[in-house]
Amino acid sequence: MNWDQMEGKWKQAKGAVKQKWGKLTDDDLDVIAGQKDKLVGRIQERYGIAKDAAEKEVNSWSLPPSSETAEERYEDRQRKTA
Repeated sequence: MNWDQMEGKWKQAKGAVKQKWGKLTDDDLDVIAGQKDKLVGRIQERYGIAKDAAEKEVNSWSLPPSSETAEERYEDRQRKTA
């Protein structure tokens, strides 16, 4: 799932984000609202790490497949084979 899709699916993704980065509060998640740069900034603040390290973590993270609908997985496969 790309970050444009993440913004649209943020309500479903919040649980997975909270599981991965437990120091983020519900208020943090509301402010982030699926925006990658805000997620990086909040991780940087909460965990006291450098921006590049936070970006690396976010870039290497992906939602678990259960966060996507079957239709979204099908569309992703179609795009990859096109």
